[in-house]
Amino acid sequence: MVQIIGEIGINHNGDIDICKRLIMLGKVAGLDYVKIQKREPDICVPEHQKNIMRETPWGKMTYLEYKKRIEFNEEQIKELVEFSQTIGIKFFASVWDKESVDIMARYCDIGKIGSALITDIDLCNYAREKFKTLIISTGMSTEEEIVECIVQCNPDVIMHTNSTYPCPVDELNLNYINHLKLKWWKKEIGYSGHEYGLVTTFCAVSMGATWIERHITLDRNMWGSDHLSSIEPSGLLKLVKGIRDIELATRHPIGDRILFEKEKIKRNSLRKIL
Repeated sequence: MVQIIGEIGINHNGDIDICKRLIMLGKVAGLDYVKIQKREPDICVPEHQKNIMRETPWGKMTYLEYKKRIEFNEEQIKELVEFSQTIGIKFFASVWDKESVDIMARYCDIGKIGSALITDIDLCNYAREKFKTLIISTGMSTEEEIVECIVQCNPDVIMHTNSTYPCPVDELNLNYINHLKLKWWKKEIGYSGHEYGLVTTFCAVSMGATWIERHITLDRNMWGSDHLSSIEPSGLLKLVKGIRDIELATRHPIGDRILFEKEKIKRNSLRKIL
């Protein structure tokens, strides 16, 4: 069964109630997981960006102040985990630093290293030690960087992605899924999409991706960097329904043609065969 992740990311804009609404959306849509990003801004924001001024819905502030404004603390993380458990959906995070790994590992047995950080082998190995299930994404990376990460930290799931937000469909390179399946045949291969529409994600499922991740939002017109490449509620319902339909349509093994009972009725009607 395909595991479907709704990537809330930072689309909550630091508002725990918005995050809970997105978690509930994931539950209603039938997602298996919802995910946010967890980082310690003092560690993760590059020095040359910390004091850059930025216009935000909360006024003009430095980039570091903005990043702190939208980050959940451990108490809030615990609240979100418990809320998710209460409604019956799994919650986890992409982790950006060791402190965030430690926080998330206290509440979740699954974690992800996003595309930006798979060259940080020390962090990848640290996350590998802490999480039962480790996912990595391959965006913005060379083949050599991907191989090095996989060899070093032994992730359970490798997700093909293009880190352009949103990504033009002619740059999705979905055939890389086939490459990963052949090269890393003992691993589960997934797809994290940042494109407009759903068709190419359905294609990834039909190509054998067993994990799917798409960004989700309440409204693509909300303020924030990731909303435009995210799926709104109606699209999310269609995404899950489409993936489950693909699973049903491809559930029979490769082999001789099956003549199903309902088709036999039509056969008997049109061919006069009893």
